[in-house]
Amino acid sequence: MSRRVAALTRRFGADHEGPWNDTLDLQLAHRSIRRFDDRPVSEEILRTLIAAASSAASSSNLQLWSVIAVTDRDRIERLATLAGDQDAVRNAPLFLVWLADFARGQRIAEARGLEASNADYTEATLLGVVDATLAAQNAVIAAESLGLGTVYIGGIRNDPTGVAEELELPQRVFPVFGLSVGYPHPEVDVEVKPRLGFDVVCHWESYGLAEQDPGIAEYDERAEGFYRSQNLAGSWTGRIIDRLTVPTAFGTRRRTRQALEARGFPST
Repeated sequence: MSRRVAALTRRFGADHEGPWNDTLDLQLAHRSIRRFDDRPVSEEILRTLIAAASSAASSSNLQLWSVIAVTDRDRIERLATLAGDQDAVRNAPLFLVWLADFARGQRIAEARGLEASNADYTEATLLGVVDATLAAQNAVIAAESLGLGTVYIGGIRNDPTGVAEELELPQRVFPVFGLSVGYPHPEVDVEVKPRLGFDVVCHWESYGLAEQDPGIAEYDERAEGFYRSQNLAGSWTGRIIDRLTVPTAFGTRRRTRQALEARGFPST
């Protein structure tokens, strides 16, 4: 079996003809790693990851993102608690907190006697979040190419105020998500998680909603089999329903808008 066939079958349950290379092989093998061994991640590797992150696209080259690298065990412990008491944070040798950052731009404007009023628009908030996300994903691919494992931590938004205090974030800086980075523990055996198929997520020329139903049904069956193999109950559509309809599903993150405003992102 070729690498292409194996990778596409693991991810989508089927193969398709098309080009293939080492980069595609790496991307389709992505897994979230939540358990790490004790090896530290060197500063040289960190600098390489940030170089990759900085090479991501940035709207108008504004570069409205920053990242805080945390290796202090006590600080990582506190961040793990703030992020929902997650061992995936607690046990990481390196924890990266990705930030939407307008403090830098505001400082530049104020040094010239100007007001950074355009940072108040929702569009500006989106620019910062998108910039941080693109940078982080570049870092993830770079990390995996070096034999490291990663997992995104959305729980960093559970308590943005607590995270801001812990990391001494100035106003106009918001923690978008965390990223645990480390060498996978030798006992880690995480399978590649199935994803929605091409005909569900890719639309030709215009959006089609009802046309997705057969692909969703097919995916739900594959995903449910994967969950069973991981000793997890339920289906993918069940998870969608729970997250979108249960009033308490987002927990403290239901107050994200207020948290953004408190951090200087009024999003007018």
